[in-house]
Amino acid sequence: MRAVTISKNGGPEVLELKDIKLGDPNFGEVLIKNEAIGLNYIDTYHRSGLYPVELPSNIGIEGAGIIEKVGPEVQDFKIGDRVAYASMPIGSYSTHRIFPAKKLVKVPDDIKLENVVTLMTKGITVFYLLHKTYIVSPGETILFHAAAGGVGQIFCQWAKNLGCNVIGTVGSDEKIKVAKENGCDHIINYSKENFAKKVKEITNGEGVPVVYDGVGKKTFDQSIECLSVRGTMVSFGNASGPLDPCNVAKSLAPKGLYLTRPSIAHYTRTRRELDEAAGFVFEMYKNKKFNLKISKRYSLSEIAKAHQDLENRIILGPAVIIP
Repeated sequence: MRAVTISKNGGPEVLELKDIKLGDPNFGEVLIKNEAIGLNYIDTYHRSGLYPVELPSNIGIEGAGIIEKVGPEVQDFKIGDRVAYASMPIGSYSTHRIFPAKKLVKVPDDIKLENVVTLMTKGITVFYLLHKTYIVSPGETILFHAAAGGVGQIFCQWAKNLGCNVIGTVGSDEKIKVAKENGCDHIINYSKENFAKKVKEITNGEGVPVVYDGVGKKTFDQSIECLSVRGTMVSFGNASGPLDPCNVAKSLAPKGLYLTRPSIAHYTRTRRELDEAAGFVFEMYKNKKFNLKISKRYSLSEIAKAHQDLENRIILGPAVIIP
């Protein structure tokens, strides 16, 4: 097999593609031949050291493929099953891998595997953001940052399907068209405009009940300004850098705000939760509640370029790795 590994933390240059020998799956494990691999921002955090991993390490948390071997005591999966995953242990940047069966989901026959790796991490993220972390209501005006990105493409369409009025931010003028196609009612280029001021104008000074922020350092303070009394700040990413410590008295107390830092792991802890989330996403996709457009495909040998493009935020929509 071939796998991307890191022996030290750093920039995209630390990613190395190596030949590795795999053993057989152990108790509760299966051997998967990866057909498609997800490219996600969290992968850059593991590579850089923002989210520490024990080195040397493989990398990548999302993939989809075919089961080639089944270990002892695996009952719900068999050789030939089409499966997908989006969780630890990391190591999806590979042609083959061994993975715990309890963290797999079966993929419906009518969904392409390369589309599944844009649905697992990103789709399940959207599911928990809209249906679990803050349950939106029809008619609510909500704010989502990075509306032209991989998560944003799904989120904005999904939120519109639920009857929300969506304010989306983007980092450049070229992304405005993408955000509009994704269903945003209002689009703000936060590199040119004070988005907090603009949100107040759009909401007649009221603010929004919830902000979904995967950008992080650059947008946190203004996002707090955008919230109405008792609003919810959902901080789920660090695309612009890690957050500074939060001053509760300054940021949250004046309006009685809620602050949460959710992740997929919090909402897929059990088999029931994982199946519920994946099943909901698959049904939404099959019923065309949102459109999906893969913006770019990379090979494993192009992995450094993929990370560069991701961190430079030039990828419009979800991208995938084809091993």
